[in-house]
Amino acid sequence: MAEGTAIAFEPLSPILGARVHGVDLSEPDSAARSLMLREAFAKYCVLCFPQQTITNEDQIRFARNFGRADADFMGKPTANDTPEYSEKAEYDGPAKRGVMYISNLRENGQQVGALPDGELHFHSDGAHRKSPYRATSLFSIEIPSVGGETKFANMQMAYDHLPEAMKQRLEGLIVNNVYDTRATLREQTDETDGKLSNARHPLVRVHPDSGRKALYLSRLMTRNIVGMERAESDGLLEELFAHIERPEFIYAHSWKVADLLIWDNRAVNHARADFPASERRHLRRVTVSEP
Repeated sequence: MAEGTAIAFEPLSPILGARVHGVDLSEPDSAARSLMLREAFAKYCVLCFPQQTITNEDQIRFARNFGRADADFMGKPTANDTPEYSEKAEYDGPAKRGVMYISNLRENGQQVGALPDGELHFHSDGAHRKSPYRATSLFSIEIPSVGGETKFANMQMAYDHLPEAMKQRLEGLIVNNVYDTRATLREQTDETDGKLSNARHPLVRVHPDSGRKALYLSRLMTRNIVGMERAESDGLLEELFAHIERPEFIYAHSWKVADLLIWDNRAVNHARADFPASERRHLRRVTVSEP
């Protein structure tokens, strides 16, 4: 950030999110800037930094403002990767965390990245792990001419709008999340496959910074409520899925090349809109884990 340049936050929507002006993420962070960004993150849940020119190292350094950045490399190296990262082992399943490409690019018939095509159901990154991702950052390198928006659902707002009787019913409930890392739709995960990554988490969680309660479940990953008869569990989950996906809780971000977004997985779910398979969509992801 150049000396004398002020940081400004422009709301993306009345639902959530802010566009951040006056920040060059290729430059080193300062303690004052880091604190300001963390405070804005707790308030807005999604931050967008437009028109950035950053390397993967810049993105990792930025992610460290919000916790422990996952810096291992996952997937096939691209021209933007430095030797430090391109020499890392290729992605081999859910045990690894690190730099990942969300991409439908293919080289010699092989995918460059993960989750390449089509619609992606709402979810919170890492909910199928015992220690989920605290935050996710995504940098856009190539985007299609139409579609491919990332939709964010405000799970704090969704909780606030529940009837009091429902809030009381949900208190203390635990949900089981199961996920096949190749899946983009709920029906593509076989929950009976004991080899798949799975974890249990409270259905309602309290944000450690804001103190706000949020629903913590998703159509893509949440399979059942622990200790509840399956028919009752399925019915309640379907009711909650419909509630958290109501349009009044959702902001859809239309990407521009060189957008860097970071979102709080403890406060929002996200999904991807469909896009033409014939067009290129290529983004770089760096996650933030709990310490």
